[in-house]
Amino acid sequence: MRRRLIVVFLVPLIAVLVSLGGVAGWSAARSIQQAFYAEQLGDLGYFASSARQALRAGTPAVIDAEVRRFQEVYGIEVTVFDLAGSAWAAGDHGDAVLSEEDAERVRLALSGRRAEQPIAAMPWAVPDGALAEPVFDDGDVIGAVLVAGDVEVPRGAILRQTLLLGMVVIVLSALGVLLMAGLARWVLSPVRRLDRAMTAIERGEMDARVAEGTGPPELRSMARAFNGMADEIERVMTRQQEFALNASHELRNPLNALLLRVEHLATGLGPEWDPDVEETREEGRRMTRILETLLGLARGGRTDSTMSAVDLAAVAARRVEAWREVAEHRGIALVRVGASSVMTVTDRTIVESALDAAIDNAVKYSPGRTSIEIGAQRNGDECRLTVRDHGPGLTHEEVASATDRFWRSPDSGDQPGTGLGLAIATDLLATVGGELRVSAAEGGGLLVALVLPAEGAS
Repeated sequence: MRRRLIVVFLVPLIAVLVSLGGVAGWSAARSIQQAFYAEQLGDLGYFASSARQALRAGTPAVIDAEVRRFQEVYGIEVTVFDLAGSAWAAGDHGDAVLSEEDAERVRLALSGRRAEQPIAAMPWAVPDGALAEPVFDDGDVIGAVLVAGDVEVPRGAILRQTLLLGMVVIVLSALGVLLMAGLARWVLSPVRRLDRAMTAIERGEMDARVAEGTGPPELRSMARAFNGMADEIERVMTRQQEFALNASHELRNPLNALLLRVEHLATGLGPEWDPDVEETREEGRRMTRILETLLGLARGGRTDSTMSAVDLAAVAARRVEAWREVAEHRGIALVRVGASSVMTVTDRTIVESALDAAIDNAVKYSPGRTSIEIGAQRNGDECRLTVRDHGPGLTHEEVASATDRFWRSPDSGDQPGTGLGLAIATDLLATVGGELRVSAAEGGGLLVALVLPAEGAS
């Protein structure tokens, strides 16, 4: 995010600097170019006046010495031509051969055309350093003057000016980078603190807060809102934990009393009731374990899982027998499918509780005279407990919401329920590294799969 913020601010800044540098470079180059040609025109005017007197007197000695001295001092070649186009006074370069362009300029000057400043397409271009001016005497052309300046001088000046402006733009861009980096650090430091605080709260450190006195005003307001939200979450979690403790006390006592009553009643029954009594005891103990697991989730969002080797096929068989009477009362047959033994390492109580939630959901919504297939199988690195019913099923959109808390299908009608069964099963499986997958079964109905990692399976 910091990099993106720097880029967002830096790109317009560099664009502005480059634009301003370009405009300044254009203006400076144009000024240098115009100054060069202005000097050329001034030299032409001066030598045209001197050449008029020399041509009128017919003595080139004076103008020739002046031309030679001018070349020595300024390095600019000046040539005076007579009306016939011959070099009349040229100093040390009198034997130089004119180029075609210079010869054309002299011809035009002898025809009476005055010199004009060339117009360059680009200000940094100095296309020509030679200008020719006619020499008039009483309105008649009596000769011409050709001034050939050194174009490398203005070109060098333009290059130096361009390099200087380029260095200025680079230095200002570097300063802009440093400025934007510092600005981004100042702006984003509250965001980073917010991120660290949210990560801490996610880990369970409910006392994590953000300092509200630094950063832009908008982020300070966000920090205050976050701290308020964190305070409220901490209060809710505290109330939830208090409720869990109270529920633990209120539910344990009736459950223990129920188990004691079962033991008391068992003393008056004959031996033929022993299997039923033992099954009742086991269900009571299992309810106690389930209560401890659910309360552990309510207190801290996690449980102290007891990991051990578990045969998922045996778990499926045991829960099928426990639910068979309830299913038969509704006219539904529970059918064992899958492998005869699927071993993995997990928490038996959590798996049984999640499987009960899936079976309860299937029994509740399956029509009479149908069956529910329950079984275990291993598929690669996954162990699966599946519950497949033949009920009305769910659409693709409804399947995605099936594990949400308090969600119920619009077609559930007056069926009792809170919409928490599959959501709680999902949370339980997550504590042991598993997950709950809900999908539409082929041929109608719903397929609920409890997926557990196969590490440690034999």
